[in-house]
Amino acid sequence: MSLRHALLGLLSERPASGYDLLKRFETSLANVWPATQSQMYTELSKLAADGLITVSAEGPRGRKEYTVTDEGLTELRHWLVEPRPQRNTRNDLLLRVFFLNVLPPEQARGYLTGLADMAEREHEELRRLEDSIDWGDDPLSVHGRIALEYGLRFNAMCREWADWAADRIA
Repeated sequence: MSLRHALLGLLSERPASGYDLLKRFETSLANVWPATQSQMYTELSKLAADGLITVSAEGPRGRKEYTVTDEGLTELRHWLVEPRPQRNTRNDLLLRVFFLNVLPPEQARGYLTGLADMAEREHEELRRLEDSIDWGDDPLSVHGRIALEYGLRFNAMCREWADWAADRIA
């Protein structure tokens, strides 16, 4: 995924200003693809230069509202179905697990217990996020809930795995 496609996806829902996109991003996509305000505005400029979005309205203090173009929708649709998504194959967390044998068993178990605690905290953060959003029937809400459920289930699995793994350390 790229920030480019994330912004195209948000704009496919409705036109928005950079500020509006930043706020929508923070309550939806930031958990799966973090980006800073400067990164977003830089990418919006690139998207406009590439003809994938257009400025559809201008307001006070240079506020611009962006709309996705037909070319932008074509690019988003191509990205969704054509290239195979890349799986993150580097995992610092699991690389460390391979070498836990160099630690005393209590320290190795502590590392795994820490992973379980981290997964629990992230799970609870997602629960709070879930409770804080006024979910609707719009596509971003429907698919956002699906993505959030992935995060909840993933963190529950990580917590369960880390507890299991800690029990295996002699």
